[in-house]
Amino acid sequence: MKTLKGYLAREITGSMLLVFAALLMLFAILDLIHELGELGNGGYQLPQMIAYVLLSMPGHVYELFPISALIGTLFALAQLVANSEYTVMRVSGLSIPRMVYALVQVGLVFAAMTFVIGEFVAPPIEEFAQQLRAKAITGIIAQEFRSGLWVKDEHNFVNVAQVLPDSVLQGVKIYEFDAEHRLRTISLAQRAEYVSKNVWRLRDIVQTSFADDKIAVTRIAEAEWRSVLDANLLSVLLVVPEQMSAWNLYFYVQHLRENSQQTSRYEIAFWNKLIYPFAVLVMMILALPFAYYQQRAGGVGGKVFAGIMLGIGYAMLGRLFTYLALLREWPPFGSSILATLIFLALAVGMMWWSERR
Repeated sequence: MKTLKGYLAREITGSMLLVFAALLMLFAILDLIHELGELGNGGYQLPQMIAYVLLSMPGHVYELFPISALIGTLFALAQLVANSEYTVMRVSGLSIPRMVYALVQVGLVFAAMTFVIGEFVAPPIEEFAQQLRAKAITGIIAQEFRSGLWVKDEHNFVNVAQVLPDSVLQGVKIYEFDAEHRLRTISLAQRAEYVSKNVWRLRDIVQTSFADDKIAVTRIAEAEWRSVLDANLLSVLLVVPEQMSAWNLYFYVQHLRENSQQTSRYEIAFWNKLIYPFAVLVMMILALPFAYYQQRAGGVGGKVFAGIMLGIGYAMLGRLFTYLALLREWPPFGSSILATLIFLALAVGMMWWSERR
């Protein structure tokens, strides 16, 4: 069994590396094409664009692990079938449960790698990539903390507690400094709505002014605010929940609960982060039933194409359940694991049907 596990690990790893190389090259080309529209804006030149695309690769590796595991396992098993090696294994007494056990042992390594990349590698690199791109295009220095998004706007600092859909901000604090870096005013707006390019409408403002050793507090119902921030830039500066680590998501959910804010999207992203590595195991098990079909039933190309379709189907089903969970207020854990359970049931059903034949 140890020899078989080592042999399967080598074959599957080699196939997965080929799949990763092909898919990452495709994603890199697509990212470069997408970024060409921003080339030349501000200081965003070709070196910055290439650096941004390269820094985006760890995030793509994390996203592609399940589909790469599926296609890589399919390709490796298809080669075993084509060379009659799989037939020899079965005739020698290798049962389906033992084959599944061998695949799970190999898959646990890939699942652990998925978790490590998604938790410790991709999030900080993705955040740095977004900051690099935003700074090159706009010259803005920004950082997101538990207290919200912080942005340096010329001599001022801006803190946004929460970004809502349709370019609406909640809890906007504007710290205005003079040329000598002395604090002049602090403006707290409950809400800000995007009006036009770099123009926001602040509502329910409390402004505290510091001048001549006096402090004055003024309440303003509504005012216009010109800032370097715009709707498109916010989507770049803010790290979406799906790109955050599970550790940061957990503490951010606690922070939102303490402030009586909506946590559904972040809870779903948290459970997705924990469940996603197990999807690698499910995809590898799902590849096993295809080993029953001989080469005349479609060949390696047909099986790889089937793997691509199944991988795309898994990704689309996972997103569908995420959107439905947000709309219907489903339990975050249930909506996160549902797609994985469906594909696991599909794998078990296909193996049972193949054995019955």
